[in-house]
Amino acid sequence: MIGGMGAAPAEPVEWLDLVNERDEVTGRVTREDAWARRLPVRVVNAFLANARGQLWIPRRTQAKRTFPGCLDMSVGGHVESGESYEQAFRRETREELNLNVDDLPWQEIAAFSPFQTSLSTFMRVYELRADEAPAFNPADFSGAEWLTPAELLERVARGDPAKGDLAELVRRCYLT
Repeated sequence: MIGGMGAAPAEPVEWLDLVNERDEVTGRVTREDAWARRLPVRVVNAFLANARGQLWIPRRTQAKRTFPGCLDMSVGGHVESGESYEQAFRRETREELNLNVDDLPWQEIAAFSPFQTSLSTFMRVYELRADEAPAFNPADFSGAEWLTPAELLERVARGDPAKGDLAELVRRCYLT
């Protein structure tokens, strides 16, 4: 192209497993198509919890396509096509928090269905235990703080913007 700028490079297509109401794989779909058509796919979320009962709650960068500048789970992401929930949890924790889950105590604490809850997708929720804040990926998060579940829910109730499922996940996983 003479004297002009070329088109921005396209983002790679992210393929997800399309699942039925029993969380069984029925096909593949792009992330964009899944969200545009509200199709059932899989995600993982995790909370980093300390010995004082606080959760490490990051704030998404303003550059994020969805929920820019919002409070978020400590870790979150889609389960890619062909990947297990645990593989996605390990990958996302490494990408977002620069942590190897084998170096910390962790456990799966919940599994949810969008057909049985108001949550957006099939979801497995994990908890990692650590008392120090991670060296998070600055492309994902602009900052973070340790909050008790009640403090977090109070902030969201007062209008601090938060990712869609955050408050419900905290209520379901830590206040029931």
